[in-house]
This record gives sequence, C-alpha cells and structure tokens, in this order.
Amino acid sequence: MKNIKVKTPAKINLTLEILNKREDGFHNIQSIMQTISLYDILSFEISENENLKIELDGNSDEIPYDETNLVYKSAKIFFEKLKINNCKLSVYIEKNIPVSAGLAGGSTNAAGTLSALNKLFDEPLNDTEINNLCSKLGSDINFCLNGGCALCTSRGEITEPLPVYIQKVSLIKPKNICVSTKDAYLKFSQMKDKSIPNNTGKLKNLLLQGSFDENLLFNSFEKALFPVCPKLQEIKNNIKHSVMSGSGSTFFVLNDKIETALSLNEYDIFENLTTTNEGIVLF
Repeated sequence: MKNIKVKTPAKINLTLEILNKREDGFHNIQSIMQTISLYDILSFEISENENLKIELDGNSDEIPYDETNLVYKSAKIFFEKLKINNCKLSVYIEKNIPVSAGLAGGSTNAAGTLSALNKLFDEPLNDTEINNLCSKLGSDINFCLNGGCALCTSRGEITEPLPVYIQKVSLIKPKNICVSTKDAYLKFSQMKDKSIPNNTGKLKNLLLQGSFDENLLFNSFEKALFPVCPKLQEIKNNIKHSVMSGSGSTFFVLNDKIETALSLNEYDIFENLTTTNEGIVLF
C-alpha cells in the first residue's frame, strides 16, 4: 500500500480576453493566470486489487464522487496511458476552494491527481507526457500543473511562465450562485461588442520588467454576465477595483481587504491570501 498527499492551489485570472471561436467549438483566449494561497488537499492511497477500482470521497456536498469528477477522469486517463488494471485507488478530497467559482478548483485537483499518481508509480511519465494528458482533460489544467504566473493562450492549455508579482489577494463570492463556463461562453457569444483592450499583452510586458498595473486587470466575461446576473454587477459596483475571475462567480481584490456596504452574510469572503509561485505540492 502506498500513500501520498497533494496540495492544489486555486488560480485567479489577472486578465482574460476572449479572441474568437474555433472550429472545434472552443474559444481562443489570452489570459494571465496566477495561483493564490488557497488550497485543496487530496489524499491518495494505492493498494493491489484484482481489477482497477477508483473510489472518491471528501468533505464537500457540492461535488460528485463518481466518474464525472475530474479527479476520477484524471486517474482513469493515467491508468489507461500506462495500461494499469490491477490496483485500487482511494482518494479523499478536502475541498477548500469554492466550487464552480472561476478559481479552477476542479482543474487544480485534476493536475494534482496526475502529479500524485506519477509519483506513486515512480514517475513513468515525463513532463511532456503529463502536459499532454492535462490538455486532453481541460483548458487550464496545464497551468494548474505548474502554477505561479503564466500567459495562457490557444484555449488556455498553452502556457508561458511569467514572473510572479507577490501581492495580497481577497476574494468575494456570492452564496448560492455558480456560473458554468459553458453558459458564460454562450452569453458572451450573444454580445455584439466583443472588443478587447489587449491588456494581457500590456500586463505581460510590465511583469517581465518586474512591475504591475492594477488598471490593466480585465475579464471579457463581466460584460456578458452582468445583464443576466445582477448580483455580479452589484459586486463590481460596490467593491472598488474588484475583478471577476474566470467565468465567475468569484471576484478578487488586490492589496486590500473587502470593504463594502453589501450585506456580507450573502457572500463567502476569503482574506489574507497572496499570489504565489507554487503549483502542485506533493507531501
């Protein structure tokens, strides 16, 4: 029997600019993603078994513990790649990252699963092979695998590391409001004005120079979702410098605590976080 734990960080999108729709149905984007010090903890246990068995459990009632979970999908694709069919995998997911919140909670768990299994089986896959598996599972899993700060292009799976500008981060998420990425892209496709300011390129250049400009933070989904989800517009109007992460519904603020006249009992607040250089951490 072998055991390992993995710490998987959440991410925020400092910029997220949607460029166009691709022939495969996905969208080309340019985004600067950044990991933050909010983590899920996954515990893995491998034992011998007559056939392949994957069992998931955890502390959250908001996620499935079956084959639809990205942890299950990641384990399955790993075992298929290595033709392993004689073990039992048990995974316990300690969920601290909000679900369906634009923080890559599922994606970072998927990346952590591939890293953990590769370590448990004595690293049969190299970095390129693991990244190839990531790209088959989702669009931001490649970023989650390495963490830190990166320019993410194509549908998000192509990453270019950037220097991390260390700063404080606070999060605010409306309770009982989750936004699916599919629905967010649908609302975006219905917009007439899809222009972008190319803040991604501008912020990339600043980061390479060791600098940062909070005025360049941008998310294409905000204009698409505000008309259909007033609660998100309410956050933007009431919290200075707040920006939505991913397809929402979480907003982040840099270098500040959440100060607002909103009734905070309607929101989940995460303060005293920071940007981080960390990706997946095995222990």
